[in-house]
Amino acid sequence: MVKPCWRPCVEDDATEKVDGLLWYKNLGNHVYGEFSMAVIQANSVMEDQSQLESGPLSSTNSGPRGTFVGVYDGHGGTEASKFINHNVFSNFKKIVSEQQDVSEITIKKAFASTEEGFLSLVKKQWLSKPHMASVGSCCLVGVICNGLLYIANAGDSRVVLGRAERGTREVTALQLSTEHNANIETVRNELRCLHPNDSQIVVQKHKVWRVKGIIQVSRSIGDAYLKKSEFNREPLQPKFRLPEPFHKPILNPEPEILVRKLQPGDRFLIFASDGLWEHLSNQEAVDIVQNFPRKGIAKMLVKAALREAAKKREMRYTDLKRIERGVRRHFHDDISVIVVYIDSHLISRSSIGGHPLSIRGGSAATISYSETRF
Repeated sequence: MVKPCWRPCVEDDATEKVDGLLWYKNLGNHVYGEFSMAVIQANSVMEDQSQLESGPLSSTNSGPRGTFVGVYDGHGGTEASKFINHNVFSNFKKIVSEQQDVSEITIKKAFASTEEGFLSLVKKQWLSKPHMASVGSCCLVGVICNGLLYIANAGDSRVVLGRAERGTREVTALQLSTEHNANIETVRNELRCLHPNDSQIVVQKHKVWRVKGIIQVSRSIGDAYLKKSEFNREPLQPKFRLPEPFHKPILNPEPEILVRKLQPGDRFLIFASDGLWEHLSNQEAVDIVQNFPRKGIAKMLVKAALREAAKKREMRYTDLKRIERGVRRHFHDDISVIVVYIDSHLISRSSIGGHPLSIRGGSAATISYSETRF
């Protein structure tokens, strides 16, 4: 079981650390380079979850190896994001073992299996925990394997690539994920095309577009009440129940996937929940990663976002830091950041050295080592 994440600060730099509502891992190694992680809590309970898995990507020793990254931004509660954090990678490994390959299909199947597992849990606990039907999570996954980068996203988290431009010293930002948020016009158009007979499929309230006037994201894991009409009734809270029945899912759990062959100019990837991107542009985040030391870079991105949040409210960063979780949500969201550096020399090597590693952001991480080199 994962231990509670908020504990006294640990001074050993090789471990994860906690500073108030901030959890961070300054620097670690994955099979293709280094990485840094950080999480800041704003909600009363932490709804973001994240992980990095490096080493075997299947359940068999002979299977493919690489790095798996996940950021899961929960809403309505913690149950969905925690479920994803504990199941999507194991589902992925099982499917890769069966397919003997990493591909778009294996990733989509891992998402589908995770969705099916969570909705099954909602059904089992319907009478005792009906609120589970209104809990969901965005799901952003990245897989690096065999010189290829796979990005799969359902929701509005984001991954940005820092890419060195030929002949210059500039590193430019390239967004690799597609976001699914009703505030984006193309997303609203997609929903209207999928639901042509529903004039209320997207509704604007207080200058914010929401699906059915309730939720901003159009794709997610969970949110059973907007996928299966059997949950659109008591004992679910009235604020989540729709006045009319629906005959097909309103939200979609399937990710959009990008596949990219890694290039020598690809320097690093920034995976983050939307809490970071509310305050930093893609290029601002890339400039920070490019211009500062690797050690503690994810923490630096979180702090840069918090400074911007404080500035917008005309307050000092030091005053923002004193605000307790729960109240803090009025100033910024939970934020999870994973910076993954890419070493092109390791990408091109046929024999990868290192140890298997598993770490979950914002918790007492489980780091496993093996004597077997890979």
